Amino acid sequence: MATTGTLPETIRLVEVGLRDGLQAVPAPLETADKVALIEGLIDAGLREIEAVSFAHPRVLPQLADAEAVMAAVPRPEGVTYRGLVPNLRGAQRAVATGLDEWTLVVAADEETSLRNQRRTVTQMLGELEDVARLARENGVRLVVAVACAFFAPARGPVPREEYLRVVDAAVDAGVPALYLACTTGQEHPVEVGERLTEVRERHTHLEVGVHLHNRNGFATANAVAAMQAGAAWLEGSFCGLGGDLWFPGDPSVLGNAPLEDLIHLCDGLGVASGISLEKYLPVARRVEELTGVPTTSFVARGGTRQDLASAEWPEELP
Repeated sequence: MATTGTLPETIRLVEVGLRDGLQAVPAPLETADKVALIEGLIDAGLREIEAVSFAHPRVLPQLADAEAVMAAVPRPEGVTYRGLVPNLRGAQRAVATGLDEWTLVVAADEETSLRNQRRTVTQMLGELEDVARLARENGVRLVVAVACAFFAPARGPVPREEYLRVVDAAVDAGVPALYLACTTGQEHPVEVGERLTEVRERHTHLEVGVHLHNRNGFATANAVAAMQAGAAWLEGSFCGLGGDLWFPGDPSVLGNAPLEDLIHLCDGLGVASGISLEKYLPVARRVEELTGVPTTSFVARGGTRQDLASAEWPEELP
């Protein structure tokens, strides 16, 4: 199944660092620091921010202050706040916070679903119907995350019928948008393009995005393939924080796609994201200071073309 091969004029970039990134950092950040980061992101041009999670505080103490964060964030016009709801109970907790969107994760892979959510895929699809109903009743947009849409840990490639089962169930539940998640970071551009194209052709009214991880270094290539296949948005995390750190591999490459690299990529390709890399990078540097975790971003470590073009030769080479 071929993609169009053309790039869009614009693309939406979604920041998931406050949720998917910080949940991988052992020490919780102060609520005030999270709010300050969000203010910096908005100043840089971010308009879609996954800010909180309603997982049980015992499971993710790093994100236990979801209500406090949402009570303190600025609410400028045009900024969409999203929160992860792991189940119906989490969605019920989220109702009072005034979120614009909820994300419900449903894994296409059975083993991943059992280990991450302690529910079978069938059970999660039943939960999806209940959460979708609650979202409609409260005027909240529900986005389904199809985890392991391409590849699953301790298994390998996920069969087509398994990821489509989740996609079709989401559509049947009336969900207006979903994203295919590169959960393991072992996905490659051909399968990203093919599966995104298949979903968009199968459900032409559906908004479809892609959530990017970078274990194999293919995140930017997968981003290009996704844009060529018509992705409505791409997701990444400041500094590349997050990822499945419990599997083998060097932790420095196991995270999400660094959003600063996605911004830089789009700038280089002439695809407008509306985000200022110059204003975003100080936010990412502040994240490094707060977490003590070095960035995995190439542009943060290596600089931009402009940085290199304007550099001066040293008086003596080493």
